[in-house]
Amino acid sequence: MLYKHWSYFAAPALALTLGVAAPPPAVAQTTSVPVVVAPAGATPSVVVVAPTAPPPVQVESVPPPPAGAQLAFWQPGHWTWNGSDWTWVAGGYVTRPQPAAVWMQGHWMQQPNGSFVWLDGHWQG
Repeated sequence: MLYKHWSYFAAPALALTLGVAAPPPAVAQTTSVPVVVAPAGATPSVVVVAPTAPPPVQVESVPPPPAGAQLAFWQPGHWTWNGSDWTWVAGGYVTRPQPAAVWMQGHWMQQPNGSFVWLDGHWQG
């Protein structure tokens, strides 16, 4: 009875001995659904992949900054992909993390396969 299932152990050992390679690992499929990714200990960000280029940027009227907001900065709006359609995210005022900080605008970048991936905007300096 103990030796009845010897092949469960012998087959992998024999494969290693003969140099037979294991099957290749599974490959992830490209998706247009947002995926959360982050290295260990980092703040996760959402990776958004769209199958087509976004529509032209909408023209926004920039209102005056809020009263008393010395570090207020207008972040322009942008298109986002919700998995099935494009949606406009309106711009708005945010507080600069420090007076010399410069906002690097997020943008869509085309991939070799023709899809587009969103690169988040961020503060520099």
